[in-house]
Amino acid sequence: MKIAIDGPAGAGKSTVAKTLSQLMSYIYIDTGAMYRSLTWKALQTGTNLNDEKALYELAENTNIYFQKDDSPQQKVFCDSFDVSEEIRSPRVSSFVSKLASYPSIRELMVKRQREMARNHSVVMDGRDIGECVLPDANYKLFLTASIEERARRRLKEMNSQGYEEQLESIKNEIAKRDEDDARRDMGALKVLPDSIVIDTSNMTIEQVVERILSVIRED
Repeated sequence: MKIAIDGPAGAGKSTVAKTLSQLMSYIYIDTGAMYRSLTWKALQTGTNLNDEKALYELAENTNIYFQKDDSPQQKVFCDSFDVSEEIRSPRVSSFVSKLASYPSIRELMVKRQREMARNHSVVMDGRDIGECVLPDANYKLFLTASIEERARRRLKEMNSQGYEEQLESIKNEIAKRDEDDARRDMGALKVLPDSIVIDTSNMTIEQVVERILSVIRED
């Protein structure tokens, strides 16, 4: 079974995907965390974010993987470092879309993501899962929400991690990210003809998950 969840930043994809994977005992693959991890490493190593070739070489020599322990959170490792918290920093957030726009980087990441899903039932979330990574997914979901609600959620997340951010600046950052993601030549953010669209603006995580489960049950 393959479940693809796409949508813009702050729509609730990761939390919904994690919850759904736990309920169904599937493997959760956070593709956004993979791009964030590579962005984190590029910033740490001083790799030029305008140099696609250098970034591709960095990606080829980077091992990104997920690990589940007794806690409800899935940890993200870049090489041997636990980067679960670092990759959510405002600095990484401001650069990740640029790195993710390079075709060679996306091709490499998509290949690795497909390998992860080859022999397992998975819930995978990102921007282009239904179209590029898992075009044969059993279910393709597109989660969205108003930009105001997405900014509010992101601000709450940032504050909980100790970052002092302003709602308006987050809103502007999300709007720019939406535009960048929608205009990418490869792996652009879009609603597919076979996508099930769910607006999460006024829904709790539990309600969104129940809506998805009801779709699966109906089949």
